[in-house]
Amino acid sequence: MRWLGISCALFVGALGAADWATYSGDPQRTGWAKDERTLSKTTVPKLRVEWTAQLQNEPHEMWSLTAPVVGNTFYTPQGVKDIVIVGGSADNLFAVDAENGKILWQKKFGREGTPMNKDTGGWLCPNAQIATPLIDRERRTVYAVASDGKLHSLNVINGEDQVPPRQFVPPFSKNWSLNLVDDVLYAPVSQGCNGTKDGVYAMDLKSGGSLVATYRTYGGIWGRAGVAIGPDGRIYAEIGDGPFEPENGKLSDAFIALQPKTLALADWYAPTNQAFIDRKDLDMGNISPVVFSFKGRELIAGSGKEGVIFLLDSKSLGGADHRTPLYRSPPFTNEESNFMGRGFWGSLTTREDAAGNRWLYASAYGPQNSKAPAFARTNGEAPDGSVMAFQVEDQGGAPALTPVWRSQNMIAPDPSVTANGVVFALATGDETRQVDNSGGILSSKARLDHTKPAVLYAFDGDTGKTLYSSGDTMKSFAHFSGLAVSEGHVFAVTYDGRLYSFGLGNE
Repeated sequence: MRWLGISCALFVGALGAADWATYSGDPQRTGWAKDERTLSKTTVPKLRVEWTAQLQNEPHEMWSLTAPVVGNTFYTPQGVKDIVIVGGSADNLFAVDAENGKILWQKKFGREGTPMNKDTGGWLCPNAQIATPLIDRERRTVYAVASDGKLHSLNVINGEDQVPPRQFVPPFSKNWSLNLVDDVLYAPVSQGCNGTKDGVYAMDLKSGGSLVATYRTYGGIWGRAGVAIGPDGRIYAEIGDGPFEPENGKLSDAFIALQPKTLALADWYAPTNQAFIDRKDLDMGNISPVVFSFKGRELIAGSGKEGVIFLLDSKSLGGADHRTPLYRSPPFTNEESNFMGRGFWGSLTTREDAAGNRWLYASAYGPQNSKAPAFARTNGEAPDGSVMAFQVEDQGGAPALTPVWRSQNMIAPDPSVTANGVVFALATGDETRQVDNSGGILSSKARLDHTKPAVLYAFDGDTGKTLYSSGDTMKSFAHFSGLAVSEGHVFAVTYDGRLYSFGLGNE
């Protein structure tokens, strides 16, 4: 099996301590920079902004820059370069020198066709490029999907087209972070933008770039990391609200496993309270699952707005009846069952510590549920949100979660990333309200007017103690973005078009 263009057998060694080539760092969406050594509990208190780059991109509604991805040790005419790639909502792509923030090249994609909702469709359907790009090291290629649904394959060194753009997903659909395994590229689509049906799309890059399969879903897949890919090649996703008729092939508020390349449905799991989740708009499509090993099993962990975390066995997601997980937690957040600004969002993060303990980190919007099991350690009140940390433990032969710590208060935290025992998370400052007091949909301007500047935090991965805060360094918020960790640096973006590099300087 080949992940991100690297053979599975050589995966760790080939990527080394360097590349953060896709959202969450790897196809399983762990968010774990396994080989990072420079950033540690000892050094991160000395973090500072090493540089910022102002990227010329026009925001569309709430959307601006994609989460950064990083490819390291590329030989260029200017020397050996570590390259940060960031997409822009106005169909831009930027390659930035990771050492100094200088723009190496930038690309403006052409836009073919006209969306049904004219120029913009509001924050729900912005007609913008929002999918996180992906770096294929073997081909030295960056893949990015423009707003018109065309896949652009660019040389990572100079930005030149490797092949002509090809239609991948429907024009002006809302698609999310790309993933790649065995030369097949995957992207999910959600929210029915421009009349598109929700689902997962697959393109075979080896055959010259043909669309090989689609799987239609009856609920959106809009977790920040897109789909996750397990060691067996299966594609895992969570689906949002919609009709639930398993006998007719209609699933919603469910986990699905798809066969690689063909996207044939292999398995599924839906909570027994699926009808309640659907009725309250607590859909599970807002988060991407994560795949990891535990006690000889490959587990799938996921969640949603309800604030419940699920652990599933990759060999049988929901048992014989498709409704029985290995573990289902009580609600740890969203006590009021609110569909906006509450629950777990984005994606989950996992790591294994030196003692072999498996950790799971979840970014919570809103306060902790007062009826939830207590965390062993809290770090002050957290009314706006927090990172919640759990250990995966064996209880009677089955995995379960033990709450260990909750971070300090954070406004709308993005998915965390972890490296060398440190958890990094961005309090985005985003305005998560979607409707006003009369039930009307808020405009992007109304939401933008109530945002706060983002703040980067570093937490002790074992205790949740705050090791670093960027304070008032950033001047703008972030919306549905993410972090990248590579070679002693943490990269973040904000709505005002800035890319930040946090590092240790000459330490």
